[in-house]
Amino acid sequence: MFRLLALVSLSVVAASAAGSEGKAARCQATAADALGPFYVPGAPVRSRVGAGYVLSGMVLASGTCRGILRARVEFWLVNPDGEYDAAHRATLFSGKAGSYRFTSNRPPPYSGRPRHIHVRVSARGFRTLVTQHYPRAGQGRATFNLVLRRVAG
Repeated sequence: MFRLLALVSLSVVAASAAGSEGKAARCQATAADALGPFYVPGAPVRSRVGAGYVLSGMVLASGTCRGILRARVEFWLVNPDGEYDAAHRATLFSGKAGSYRFTSNRPPPYSGRPRHIHVRVSARGFRTLVTQHYPRAGQGRATFNLVLRRVAG
């Protein structure tokens, strides 16, 4: 009986550790990527700049995994002809629990670059994140969580 109880206890501890490791891995800060030469501040507040591709996720605090309400999320991508224009720029603010949803055209590759959507995220008390999302072939939607680091001090 003691041996069975010890085995069950070890299984619970192992499962708990695996669960906390998985949570910690989800809350690692999102890797930064190139801003690129086409960023323009002041994009209009909107969540749609086309149709055919939906990018959604959460804006989260690293370490705690808590959602960040009202984070400013800016997007810019090329139009279907592979050119940057004002019609393909947007700003939105994360909602309840840090959620966001952005709809656009599926960006084409251009000049040797793979398909990508630029993302810049800022929130009070956190470091600004500049990164890029790379849609997979044939994908019409994706989840892309944006995990920010707190400002030190």
